[in-house]
Amino acid sequence: MMDGGPSVWEQVFLAILAIALVFLFRPGIKKALAESKRAENKDWAAVLWPVAFVVLFVVFLVMVT
Repeated sequence: MMDGGPSVWEQVFLAILAIALVFLFRPGIKKALAESKRAENKDWAAVLWPVAFVVLFVVFLVMVT
């Protein structure tokens, strides 16, 4: 009974890959969380402006199509 979805071995491979990525990036995530406590309010503006731009651009594309 093939429904066109990924087979069992593909799902197992993707699960192993996801777990490996978590272990690979864990030190960087811990460091980023520790440094985020020292962040200032002006640091958030550097993140929010691009995010807001992308959201507005997506809304524009949805309205145009």
